[in-house]
Amino acid sequence: MLPTDPGAGEFLLRGDLEIEGRLVDASNATLLCGIEADGVSARCVYKPVRGERPLWDFPDGTLAGREVGAYLVARAAGLPLIPPTVLRDGPFGPGMAQLWVDTGAEDPGLVDVVAPRELPEGWKPILRAQDSEGAPAVLAHSPLPAVAHLAALDVVINNADRKGGHILRGVDGNVYGVDHGICLHRENKLRTVLWGWAGEPLPDEVLDALSRLRAELSGPLAQTLAEHVTGAEVKALRSRVSRLLNTPVYPSPDESHYPIPWPAF
Repeated sequence: MLPTDPGAGEFLLRGDLEIEGRLVDASNATLLCGIEADGVSARCVYKPVRGERPLWDFPDGTLAGREVGAYLVARAAGLPLIPPTVLRDGPFGPGMAQLWVDTGAEDPGLVDVVAPRELPEGWKPILRAQDSEGAPAVLAHSPLPAVAHLAALDVVINNADRKGGHILRGVDGNVYGVDHGICLHRENKLRTVLWGWAGEPLPDEVLDALSRLRAELSGPLAQTLAEHVTGAEVKALRSRVSRLLNTPVYPSPDESHYPIPWPAF
């Protein structure tokens, strides 16, 4: 099953989960599961709420709920950039389940650190530094339109942790963002490796998506999001959408806090 399959969300809710292993690099309990329903099988990521580490600056709700909220926002905007994500019961209690994204073994990735002379054509550099031996290096990302759309979505959901490793290119050719547990805060916490379009106009596709999202936030979407985040955070989401529509350019880094997550991958 692919993340774009229409029934993927219902499949995640109804399927039987069987734990296959743990993703040990994750800071919170993150389990790889097999999932099966009606003879269809796939894999998913399951993050039980009981495995979350409390965060002093995200005290409300759960990280699992914020992951679901980010997916609901992307879906309402018509941006298929986050794999289907649901809140459900599992082997270790309630948690987030997200359809696994298969990536190609030879895929070089969409964010990289390279020597300046090795920067791929068209890639957007965001940070110049030195490697461990003192040679110049550049942190840069792909210029793909889908990556540009993801950069705009991150502004909308106020993503505080868009690392390079959280951007995947699936075997279906689509670009997906994962790991959205610290999003949707009411205060500006945007930290991302996708600053390459700062100051540039938002694409027409993004403006259409923002218009759809603003309309949806005037309906049941706001009530659904309020099950996962606070009312103040839903209000702040509306404000970010309106601000982008009124000033349709990618924001520049906020100097009041470090704008790139660490580590960057």
